[in-house]
Amino acid sequence: MEDQSARELAAQALVFIAQEPDRIGRFLALSGVGPSEIRERAQDPVFLAGILDHLLSDEAMLLDFAEWADVDASVVGASRQLLPGATVI
Repeated sequence: MEDQSARELAAQALVFIAQEPDRIGRFLALSGVGPSEIRERAQDPVFLAGILDHLLSDEAMLLDFAEWADVDASVVGASRQLLPGATVI
């Protein structure tokens, strides 16, 4: 997997989060990002990393996303490692 694939997965995750009012509300509250900022920041690798961090912090949401996106949940963690601010493991 490469950086571009990780960015694309994070963009998919943003779509997934945005489709449900409770999910997007929680994301906005925790991230401090306003609704008007999302479009501006959607290409920012640090913002995209935060989206994956948000998914990884909630196992139920992570599994729902993995099913929705038809990916293995472990792909989200692997993708996160390719974006800025990842902890080396």
